[in-house]
Amino acid sequence: MTGKINVGIVGGAGYTGGELLRILLNHPFVNVAFVQSNSQAGKPVWLTHTDLLGDTDLVFSGDVNLTPALSVNEVGSSDESVGVDVIFLCSGHGASVTFMEENDVADDIMVIDLSADFRDEHDDFVYGLPELQRERIQEATRIANPGCFATSIQLALLPLAKAGKLTDAVQISAITGSTGAGQALVPTTGFTWRNNNVSIYKAFTHQHLAEIRQSLTQLEPDFKAAINFVPYRGDFTRGIMANVYTPFSGTREEAEELYRTYYETHPFTHLSDAPVDVKQVVNTNKCLLHLEVHDGQLLITSIIDNLTKGASGQAVQNMNLIFGLPEDTGLRLKSVAF
Repeated sequence: MTGKINVGIVGGAGYTGGELLRILLNHPFVNVAFVQSNSQAGKPVWLTHTDLLGDTDLVFSGDVNLTPALSVNEVGSSDESVGVDVIFLCSGHGASVTFMEENDVADDIMVIDLSADFRDEHDDFVYGLPELQRERIQEATRIANPGCFATSIQLALLPLAKAGKLTDAVQISAITGSTGAGQALVPTTGFTWRNNNVSIYKAFTHQHLAEIRQSLTQLEPDFKAAINFVPYRGDFTRGIMANVYTPFSGTREEAEELYRTYYETHPFTHLSDAPVDVKQVVNTNKCLLHLEVHDGQLLITSIIDNLTKGASGQAVQNMNLIFGLPEDTGLRLKSVAF
């Protein structure tokens, strides 16, 4: 590719919009054409995303430019200042459906939605979990980016479903950082409440359960058992750790071979021989998995950063696939580690 992909961001003032900007401003094949925000229109982007001071002179726009830059087959050959090739929808849940209803988005403008609005794949959206359906994503024009908890849990279970080894109920205990709740201040995201505190929310009823089951039954249609999910709010800002267990008749070595085989062509999901911790993945697009077998139960620990692999990083991964770029372009990010 000799030119740039012209990108527009709708709803760019929140956590996912800011994380998307951090990645795209350093992506070798991207030109950020506009960043829209209703609340911050006319203000420099760095006033909201203060870590971007010195990195960009972009100003939030109040309007959305939906002029197509060029067809997907011609990407890289046009004037970067005109129109867009892809838009990312980073507004809250429900806003993306409204946006698509109120705007005539041309077929040759790719749409990647980071909300939950199209994850059931209606209106020609494709569920954007590359480790599940990379080939469909490559041919898509509309992508529904997966949820953060859903990403970590599905990556823990896809190899079992593919092998037809989900034979009983799945038990999940998972904890997420405060950024998973979005930027709007509510009592459970404020420092005074969240610091030195842990709590359960939406036990057995979390909204990501629907997309998890949708994906598992895509690989294993006969899977009808319960998925028992207890989510926790953690007293940290970024990251997810999901501990998933289910009956398994084999050894740890057999499970590891199953997982390594499934993920051998996927650049971001890796099996660890040693136990994993959240700091290993913060600020990266990685998912790290660790397996143990105890008394006929396979325990899978899955860790991701909720804002990168769980949101904006995965959205860029999907963009790369759509435009024929190597999947990891612009996404070789180092973790904070300590």
